[in-house]
Amino acid sequence: MTLDVITIGRASVDLYGAQVGGRLENMGSFNKYIGGSPTNIAAGTARLGLKSALITRVGDEHMGRFILEELAAEGVDVEGVVTDPERLTALVLLGIRDLEQFPLIFYRENCADMALCEDDIDPAFIAKAKCVVATGTHLSHAKTEAAVLKALHLARKSGAKTALDIDYRPNLWGLAGHDAGEERFIDSPAVTTKLQQSLPLFDLIVGTEEEFHIAGGSTDTLEALRNVRALSQATLVCKRGPMGAATFTGDIPDCLDEGISGPGFQVEVFNVLGAGDGFMSGLLKGWLDNEGWEVALTYANACGALAVSRHGCAPAYPSWEELQFFLKRGVVTPALRKDAELEQIHWSTNRRDKWPDMRIFAFDHRMQFEEMQGATLEKIGRFKELCLEALLRVADGREGYGLLSDSRLGQKALWDAAGQGLWIGRPAEMPGSMPLKLEPELGADMGGLGEWPKDHVVKVLCYYHPESDADLNAGQEDTIIRLFSAARRNKLDFLLEVIPSKVAECGDDTSARIIQRFYDIGVFPDWWKLEPMKNDTAWQKTCTAISTNDPHCRGIVVLGLDAPEAHLAASFSAAAKHHLVKGFAVGRTIFGETARHWMKDEVSDIAAVKEMAQNYSQLCNIWDKARGAYK
Repeated sequence: MTLDVITIGRASVDLYGAQVGGRLENMGSFNKYIGGSPTNIAAGTARLGLKSALITRVGDEHMGRFILEELAAEGVDVEGVVTDPERLTALVLLGIRDLEQFPLIFYRENCADMALCEDDIDPAFIAKAKCVVATGTHLSHAKTEAAVLKALHLARKSGAKTALDIDYRPNLWGLAGHDAGEERFIDSPAVTTKLQQSLPLFDLIVGTEEEFHIAGGSTDTLEALRNVRALSQATLVCKRGPMGAATFTGDIPDCLDEGISGPGFQVEVFNVLGAGDGFMSGLLKGWLDNEGWEVALTYANACGALAVSRHGCAPAYPSWEELQFFLKRGVVTPALRKDAELEQIHWSTNRRDKWPDMRIFAFDHRMQFEEMQGATLEKIGRFKELCLEALLRVADGREGYGLLSDSRLGQKALWDAAGQGLWIGRPAEMPGSMPLKLEPELGADMGGLGEWPKDHVVKVLCYYHPESDADLNAGQEDTIIRLFSAARRNKLDFLLEVIPSKVAECGDDTSARIIQRFYDIGVFPDWWKLEPMKNDTAWQKTCTAISTNDPHCRGIVVLGLDAPEAHLAASFSAAAKHHLVKGFAVGRTIFGETARHWMKDEVSDIAAVKEMAQNYSQLCNIWDKARGAYK
């Protein structure tokens, strides 16, 4: 068995109102996430280290591709996700009204996932899994029910475990109107009968008290549990909100408190939507790792606590590293989303695209281009397009390549780079500014970052030295703090480039001191872009400063400063022995001479691309050789 868990059922795009405390009618903007209970659980368990997969259908359109790409980025196996050419991906609109109201509207009329059928269930795929998890919604229609039952029978035949998240949504059973999406319980003997037909197929059944009411056909929780027990020998886990959960492996006692339980966590409830899927993810992690129920419930309660504290469903769920940190350290502030230490771990351990190798062609230069003889704004923009052509020629569809380009002179190159599998960074600073000033397009409140694509990296260059004037440094630090905070708020990676050598003489510990200073003021860059170090001692001090403060930092790229190729080769060799150094971000060494001739119309487009591709390819080879010596 190569998979730990396969979930089966709903897959949607959740559009979450970004404003909190107002009506859904008054929401002005929305954040886009994957959604649907089985989809959330697949992502949640993958974050906890399980090998997860999903069986569902999505539309053959942008939202269907979004779900597929998000799942793949989370590490979820999407072999069982069928692309439906005839139906649209399901959509849900959600909001956070207050502590009691969480309005949502389901757009699921003839949606893709409700077209799931028996033919979509591959016995060979089911045979890969240790566990198959079903959710209640797909038992509501004969066609989807047949698909779920086929998967469950195949799982039991192969010796896999089976689990049910009752996930009762009256609206999705046709019992409530379109405006009653948040309704959690409507009594229905027909739904009870349908659910009870499949209860004997499960080893684990999980639900809220209201969900056991519908499964057990009684609004008395103990009676409902006993009715379920009469039909199934599964372990029953009854979620009780802030009181945690009660687990029953045998007969149902006279009090819910007599069930097996795990420790609860006193946190501020911000958003209950998706908390149950987070709970289920933690529970499955403990159960499938053969932990005791107390441990499994501890995981589940902690994952639920983290989920109710954040915006969204799947994005709120913890990584395994984050869960372990939370369990060890405990609750510091009940409003977990305001816990800076916890949020940094959440951010840094759930990032996408690991980028172990970085070969970055940097042509984000502005001032240097504008000063070239013959340069015009139009010609600079066109030349940056040629830079991208050279980059793509060398990358040839392989991973580990990228660019730095600005949006003022290089907008077309940025647009053309989208969807090419490249790392994309763009500068935020005004060229050559000291004290640091930012591009006007960002706005005084950094609101311009809200227009950036989510895969763009915010890069800022600061000429900074520890021995500079205190007021100068304080002003630059304040600008970087505000920019970093805005990048985090907009879910954008942040690259901090510091060049102290242009300010004052540097020693072996200069870069390390700068790095420590920024961590001390709460700036945790995803990337550092640094000058080549003069010796190995300086590199060791630098890398230690980063790894001590942020063990999950993506890494360092080495800048070029228009150095000759031979000098860069030496600096690459010195840097490559340190695992935190992921590669280089070099520009003028690649394009400088070519650009000067091209701007004066002394070289053709074709020749310019060829020349830059050769220069870039040679630098890539030098880096790869240097890195290879230490692998």
